[in-house]
Amino acid sequence: MIRVRQIDHIVLRTNLVEEMVRFYEEVLVCSIERQTTPETGLTQLRAGDALIDIVAVDSELGRAGGGPPGRTENNIDHFCLQIEAMSEDKLHAWLEAHGVIRGAFETRYGANGFGPSIYIQDPDGNTIELRPLNP
Repeated sequence: MIRVRQIDHIVLRTNLVEEMVRFYEEVLVCSIERQTTPETGLTQLRAGDALIDIVAVDSELGRAGGGPPGRTENNIDHFCLQIEAMSEDKLHAWLEAHGVIRGAFETRYGANGFGPSIYIQDPDGNTIELRPLNP
């Protein structure tokens, strides 16, 4: 029987590589783990135990996925990142300091049951759910 334990990685295709990498590094504090050649077009960022792959649309890997995503043609609905426990006020302040528009905290169901989470968007318009772990 297969038992999924966590997200391994997600792949986001983009024509805004620098902006996307900067967003995931500066706002979500992910670190670049690996980069391939520009021709291949892959930047992998460490997000806890998982990876977020940023792929240039005009690269070898990116062309395999079709046209570029946009505000109305995203490749995913959203993904959820569990983050360390942090107060709503501190998270709001962090996002505001980085110019990130956010939704309101709401109780939603996820891998660890019901809990508070908030939606934000990256520079390509992909929706990210941030879910602080309970202290």
